[in-house]
Amino acid sequence: MNSLFSLKLGLPKTITLYPFVLHSLALSLFSSIIGPFGGFFASGFKRAFKVKDFGDIIPGHGGIMDRFDCQFLMATFVNVYIHSFIRAPNPQKLIHQLYNLKPEEQLQLFNSLKDSLTAQGLLP
Repeated sequence: MNSLFSLKLGLPKTITLYPFVLHSLALSLFSSIIGPFGGFFASGFKRAFKVKDFGDIIPGHGGIMDRFDCQFLMATFVNVYIHSFIRAPNPQKLIHQLYNLKPEEQLQLFNSLKDSLTAQGLLP
């Protein structure tokens, strides 16, 4: 049945999803479901301190913070998401960055590492 369905519609049997698709799905779900609540959180925060607006830079709009409260919530979430799920230490990336240094900077780093490893007793 599955292969017949694929053949009639011309759909592939397998679909490849790259990691960025899953990350973008998680970010888009959060932004569409939770992101709008940034305004509610800011409103509750203002009510707790009995403040009507965060500022008067934009007259009639409650200040800059009232215009960007959802963006602040999203920026916080994106930062936590990137540091928790995406960014991982990568030795290959570090080595690639070392190759991009100027030759004199590479020598300075080499000598610094050599001195450190010698002091630790790892090199004679």
